[in-house]
Amino acid sequence: MSTATDFSTLPFLPRDIDGPVFHAPWEAQAFALAVQLQERGLFTWEKWADARGAEIGAAQTAGDPDLGDTYYLHWLAALERLVVAKGVASEGSLQVTKDAWDRAAKATPHGQPIVLPP
Repeated sequence: MSTATDFSTLPFLPRDIDGPVFHAPWEAQAFALAVQLQERGLFTWEKWADARGAEIGAAQTAGDPDLGDTYYLHWLAALERLVVAKGVASEGSLQVTKDAWDRAAKATPHGQPIVLPP
């Protein structure tokens, strides 16, 4: 992640004094992916904030109590929506990848790294 990244446009990002905090590795990976795609010009932070806000709003409307534990689920949903809208991936290809990860996770013994088959 670039040290020049300005997170002030992400006011609800879970953080402590040292910066963003994550409760699981996948949250950090989703965060890093969004930062990299923004830095490569796929979207602006303003478009990102709009997409993320829309996901959070939809979740709240659907009953999410917004306690902070679902923040990165909304982050990931917004990221998926943006890459589909930009033509980087299709909803179908994202679903195929999700299904492959799910199968791999279920087939992996606890404590072992999950590996997708080629």
